[in-house]
Amino acid sequence: MIVTSVMKGHHEGMELQQLRYVVEVADTSSFTRAAERCFVTQSALSHQIAALERELGRRLFVRSSRSVRVTEAGEAFVGHARTALRATEQAKEDAVAVGGVVSGTLRIGIIPTVTAVDIPTVLGAYRAAHPLPRVELQVGNSDVLMTRLRRGELDVALLGLRDGLEPVGVASRVLSRDQLVAVFPRGDVRAQAGSVALADLAGLTFADFPAGTSGRAQSDTAFASAGLTRDVAFEADSATLILGLVAAGLAVTLLAPGTVARSGADVVTAELHDGPARVEYLAWDASAPRTVATAFLAVVGGFVSANAEAGPEEDSGPASL
Repeated sequence: MIVTSVMKGHHEGMELQQLRYVVEVADTSSFTRAAERCFVTQSALSHQIAALERELGRRLFVRSSRSVRVTEAGEAFVGHARTALRATEQAKEDAVAVGGVVSGTLRIGIIPTVTAVDIPTVLGAYRAAHPLPRVELQVGNSDVLMTRLRRGELDVALLGLRDGLEPVGVASRVLSRDQLVAVFPRGDVRAQAGSVALADLAGLTFADFPAGTSGRAQSDTAFASAGLTRDVAFEADSATLILGLVAAGLAVTLLAPGTVARSGADVVTAELHDGPARVEYLAWDASAPRTVATAFLAVVGGFVSANAEAGPEEDSGPASL
C-alpha cells in the first residue's frame, strides 16, 4: 500500500525506462545482466534505479558484492511496474490495430515435448498473416511456464499436464490427449509383446524428468495410484537426453508417442494399457490478452479445427478466443 501511494504521488517524475530497469533487475537478480538485456551500461542502469529510489524514498533492492535481493517495497513496486509496462505496450498495439495491423512482440512458452501442433508450421502461418510482430520463444516445463503466464511474462503457452490436471489461473484449450507409451532400448524382449502393464515395469531402471515437475508427475502419479514403486536413476529436463539414455540401454521411460516418433531415437515402444495420459493445452491470459496473442490464438485454432483427428475441442476461456 505504501508503494502504491508513493507511485501515485510521484508518477510525474517517473520514466517508463526506469520501470523496465527495475523489472529486469528483479527478473535477473543482477544489475549486470539487466543492463545487458536493456542494452545500456551498468552504471547508467544503476544511476537510474538509484534516482528512482531517491524519488520514492524507498530502497527497491539490497545490493551486495555477491547478490541482489528485492526488498519488500521492491516486490510491491515490481508488480505495479509490470502492470504499467504491459498497459503501455497494449496501448501502442491497440492504436496500431485500429488500422487492422497487428504489431508488438509475441512471447510464447513451449514445453520441449509439444506434439499437438508443429510449432514452425504454426509460426509460419502466423508470420504470413501478421509480418510485423517479433516472436520470442521460451522453452521450459509446464509449471514454470504457467507461472510466467500468470505474471504477465508470457502471452501464450503450450503446456503438457497429466490427465485430470488443468492449467490454473489462466484460460486454456485442449489441443490433444495421448496415452503414454513404454519406451525400451531396441532389442528389448519386453517390447515384443506390443503391450505391457505398469507392474511389468516396476522393477526396471527409469530415466525421467526431474522430480516435482509436471512431466514427471504423469508417471509418478500412475505408479503411486497402482501401489507400485520404481527406481528413477536418471533425471533430465530434456526428452532427447532421456531417450538417449534409453537408446544406450541404461533405462526405460514413459513418454507421449509423438515425442518418441519425432525424436528419431533408436528405441522401441509398447502400449501401456494401464498407463497415464498426457493432455496438451494452449493457455493464455484470460483477463487482458494482447493483440498479438489474440491473433496467434486464431491461427492455432485454425490448425486444430482443420485437424479432425485431434478430437473434440475443449475451451475454458472466452468464446471469442
